[in-house]
Amino acid sequence: MSASPSRQAAIAAANYQRVSNTLDFQDSHNAVLFGRNVFTETVMQARLPKAVYKSLKKTIETGSPLDPTTADVVALALKDWALEHSATHYAHIFQPLTGITAEKHDSFLEPDGRGGAVAEFTGKQLIQGEPDASSFPSGGIRATFEARGYTAWDVTSPCYLLENANGVTLCIPTAFVSWTGEVLDVKTPILRSMKALDEQARRILKLFGHTNVAMVTATAGPEQEYFLIDRSFFLTRPDLVSSGRTLFGAKPPKGQEFEDQYFGVIPERVLAFMHESESEMYKLGIPVKTRHNEVAPSQYEIAPIYENANVAADHQQQIMILLKKVARKYGLECLLHEKPFAGVNGSGKHLNWSLGNSTQGNLLEPGHTPHENMQFLVFCAAVIRAVHRHAGLLRAAVASASNDHRLGANEAPPAIISIFLGDQLTDVFEQLKKGVAKSSKKSGTMHLGVDTLPVLPKDAGDRNRTSPFAFTGNKFEYRAVASNQSIGTPLAVLNTIMAESLDYIATKLEKAAKGKFEAAVQAVLTEIAKEHSAVIFNGNGYSEEWHAEAAKRGLPNLRTTLDALPVLASKETVAAFEKYGVLSKRELEARRDIAYEQYCKSVNVEANLVIEIAWTKIVPAVTRYQTELAQNVAALKAAGVAADAVLLEQITQGLSDLKLGLAKLAEERGHHVDGLVAETAHYCNKVLPIMLDVRKAADFLEGIVADDLWPLPTYEEMLFISK
Repeated sequence: MSASPSRQAAIAAANYQRVSNTLDFQDSHNAVLFGRNVFTETVMQARLPKAVYKSLKKTIETGSPLDPTTADVVALALKDWALEHSATHYAHIFQPLTGITAEKHDSFLEPDGRGGAVAEFTGKQLIQGEPDASSFPSGGIRATFEARGYTAWDVTSPCYLLENANGVTLCIPTAFVSWTGEVLDVKTPILRSMKALDEQARRILKLFGHTNVAMVTATAGPEQEYFLIDRSFFLTRPDLVSSGRTLFGAKPPKGQEFEDQYFGVIPERVLAFMHESESEMYKLGIPVKTRHNEVAPSQYEIAPIYENANVAADHQQQIMILLKKVARKYGLECLLHEKPFAGVNGSGKHLNWSLGNSTQGNLLEPGHTPHENMQFLVFCAAVIRAVHRHAGLLRAAVASASNDHRLGANEAPPAIISIFLGDQLTDVFEQLKKGVAKSSKKSGTMHLGVDTLPVLPKDAGDRNRTSPFAFTGNKFEYRAVASNQSIGTPLAVLNTIMAESLDYIATKLEKAAKGKFEAAVQAVLTEIAKEHSAVIFNGNGYSEEWHAEAAKRGLPNLRTTLDALPVLASKETVAAFEKYGVLSKRELEARRDIAYEQYCKSVNVEANLVIEIAWTKIVPAVTRYQTELAQNVAALKAAGVAADAVLLEQITQGLSDLKLGLAKLAEERGHHVDGLVAETAHYCNKVLPIMLDVRKAADFLEGIVADDLWPLPTYEEMLFISK
C-alpha cells in the first residue's frame, strides 16, 4: 500500500503492541472488583452509626428529605474511607449544559496553623460546592459577570473513587444550580421528573388496591455504540480531532456490505481494551453486561443491566469517560460521534427505560396473558398516550447537529417518533378499541429439527430495529438517543410525559363510582386505544410508504434540529414541565437556545475545518499531481507520442469544483444573520449543503489522485488496519 510519508508513519505506528496487564485477571475476578471503589450500602452500614445509616438509607429508598444533621457524620466516614484508599482530593461531579461531565477538585489538606497540615472534610463541604457558573452555557440565565453557582450533593447516587496513576480523588455526584436557584444541569430535571413519576404511579397502584406501595423508580439501561481506530490515524485527521467526524473520505472498496462485522469475532487488541475498560467500570459499580462487534467495521457496543435512572445517567457519563481513557492506553481512539464515517453505520445510544418498585416489581411486565393484566395495560396505555402527545418533544430531546447525520437514514430510527408494540400487544389494543380485550396471542415454542438442539421458547412477537420507541418484553427502548449525548434530557422527558399521562388516567379513575372501577379502567383503555393508536406502527420505519402514512396519521416528521428545537419550549411542553415542577418556562427556553447555539457552533467549527484542511492539505496535494500529469502530457507531446489527457482534465475539473465550493463556503460562513433561529437556519440550509458539495469534489479527487500524494489517512486504513 503506497502512501504519503505522514500516512506511512501512521500505518507503521498502528502495529499493535500487547499492553502488559495492570490487573491479574485470574486472581482479581470481576466479582471481587465490582463496587470496590464505591461508597456502597455495605460500606455505609459498616462505617456509619446505626441511626445515621438508617436515615441515609431512608432518603435513598423513599425520597424523604435528607437530615442535614447527618452530613458531618457522613463526611467524616467518607473522608476516612477515601484516605484509606490513598485519596488526596475530593471533587463535586456535575453535568452542566455542555453535555459533558464537569468536576472541581479540592484538597483534603488544610493548614493546622503550626507549619503542618491536617486532612479535613466537613458536612458543609460534602453538601455544597461553589463552581463558577458564568462560563457554562446558561441560555441567558447567567451573565458573564454573574458567576455564582452551587453544586448540591445527590445522596441517591453513590460517591466513588477516581483512580489516577499519581493519586486518587473522592468523587461526589451533585446537582448544579445558579445563585438564583435556576437549573443549570442535566441531573436536577432527572431527579424532579422521577419524583413526579413516583407520585403519579403510586396513585395508580393505590387505585388497584395496593396498600404497601414502595417508591416507584424509573429505570434505565443505555446501550453505548462506539468506534475504535488506531490513535496514530486519529492524530493525522484534524477533522476527527476537532469535530469528532471525518469531513472528507471516499468510500472504501469494502465497507459493511458483507455483513460480516456484526457479532463477529472481537479482535485481540479490542478485546484486551474491553477487558480493562470493563474492569474499571466494575470497580465503580457500573453493571456492564454485554459487549460485541457492531454493524460497521471497527464499531462496537457495550450495554449495562438497567438500574435506577439517575444512577444510570451518572454511570453512562462514566462509561464514556472510561472508554476514551482506556482506549488511549491501547493506542486506540474511541469515537463517540453519531456519524464519524460517512457511508457506514452510525452510532446511537439505545435507552432502555421502564419503571417499577420493590413491592410491585416491574410495572411494564405484561405476563403471559396481558389482556387480563389490567394494571399493566394502564401503564402501557399511559406510555402510548405520552409518546403520541409528545412525539415532537421526544425528537427534540435528541436533536443535535451530529445526530441529524444519523436520524432518518436506513441504519437508525427515523425522525418520525412511533411505537412498536409487537404482534401480541398490538392485537390487545386493537381489541380494546372495540371495547374489551378477550385474548392474547400465545408465545409458543420453536422446534429446530435437530434432536440434539433444545426446544426454544418463542416470543409472542418479533422485534423491530427501525422503530424509534420499541417495546422489548418488559421495557421500552428509545433508539433515537445520540451516542455522544447525556441520557439525562431524554430521561427527564420520558419521566415527565409519563407522569402527565398517569396523572390524567388516575384523575379519571378516581372519579369512578363505587364498584365501577373495572368498568372505568376499561373505558379509559378504550379511549386511549382509539385516540392515540396512530402512534403505533410495527412496520418498516425506513420505507417511504411509512413517511406518507405517518403524515396521514398526523405524526410530526421533524427531520432536522432546526425543525425540532421549537418543541423544547412549546406551550404543551412548558405546561407539562411546569405542572410537575421539573423545569420552568425560562429554563426550557434557555435549554432551547443553548441547543441552537451548540448547533451553530458545531457546524461553524466543521466549516472552518473543511476550509482549512482543503486549502492546506488537499489542494496542494492535488495541484502537485496536476503538475505531474501536465508535465507528463507535455513531455509525451514533445516526444511526438499521443498523450491521453483525460485524467489531467478530470483532475483539473475536480480541482476547479473544489475551489469553487470553498469560495462559496467561505462566503456563506461569513454571512451575518440576526437571531438564533435565523442563524441556525442559515447553517442548516446554506452552509451544510455547500460543505457536502466540497466534500463530494474532494472525495472524487481522492479516488483518482496518486496514493502517495494523498495527505489524509483513508477510510480503508482507519477502519481496517491493525485491529
